[in-house]
Amino acid sequence: MSTPPTPHPPLIVIVGPTAVGKTGLAIWLAQRLAATGPGAEIVSADSRQVYRYMDIGTAKPTPAEQATARHHLIDIVDPDEPFTLAQYQALAYATIADITQRGRLPLLVGGTGLYIRAVVEGLTIPAVPPDPALRVRLFAEAEEIGAAAFHARLRAVDPEAAERLDPRNVRRVVRAWEVYLKTGQPISAQQRRQPPPYHIVMIGLTLPRAALYERVDRRVNAMMAAGLVDEVRGLVARGYGYDLPAMSGLGYQQIGYYLQGQIALDEAVALIKKHTRGFIRHQYNWFRPTDERIRWFDLSHATYDEIYQHVIQAIAATSDGYAPPGDGTEESS
Repeated sequence: MSTPPTPHPPLIVIVGPTAVGKTGLAIWLAQRLAATGPGAEIVSADSRQVYRYMDIGTAKPTPAEQATARHHLIDIVDPDEPFTLAQYQALAYATIADITQRGRLPLLVGGTGLYIRAVVEGLTIPAVPPDPALRVRLFAEAEEIGAAAFHARLRAVDPEAAERLDPRNVRRVVRAWEVYLKTGQPISAQQRRQPPPYHIVMIGLTLPRAALYERVDRRVNAMMAAGLVDEVRGLVARGYGYDLPAMSGLGYQQIGYYLQGQIALDEAVALIKKHTRGFIRHQYNWFRPTDERIRWFDLSHATYDEIYQHVIQAIAATSDGYAPPGDGTEESS
């Protein structure tokens, strides 16, 4: 008699562009699932929220928001600590396994496409240790010819990686070049896949572009009102230099230009908004509307309850026999 396959526990993945509302949905969903079953916990997939002391510019969930649903992989390294994709992947897998073993539902939530892909697809990260001297040379080259031209050179040898990488994210483009130069093979060819043992339910959030850009403008204005300038100033006072990779993120870099006297404050704010819109366009290369793995919801008309029902039905529809938390008929508290 054959042994039946072990049920694959569910992993709910919430993706979408910056400012679309992933955090709000994830917290609501975690609370709803707590009311109808064993509950859920949120695993961040945001490459900036891993840093301590960087709260406003990363749109990190507030302490009050984190108190309503347990969050993981936020505030785990200092801004001057190296943090690799391989480290994130290992931590994410360990965290998801722990949540599942405790009988709760993991929600992987974020807009960093490479983090999501590393977990969902089980990317094998190339085992190429950093070469500091080579990196210095590559960063100098990027500075000399400009980020766009440097990215174009990568496209000539690794078009798949270039398509995925934002030209403004020079650090990741340098890493792709480093792997190529050290191994003679594109990084994309070395990122083999071994999907994790989960029943993955991917949810994509979107909005009409004009509405999304309006949300970006409101978010940036709110960040400024909340004290983004003082946050960046405080980071520098702690000894975190403007040249750190953590300080190159949206908001921090532009406010850094202002604090160094390179541009006016209103120009810095305009640049944050402009570059965030550009980043959103790039995010849709990671999370494509044509990706059949993702069930998209346009939040201009879709409701949270519709998304909740989809989650419950998607888990129940799996053929491996995993029992979902609740049957979707209970009322939320």
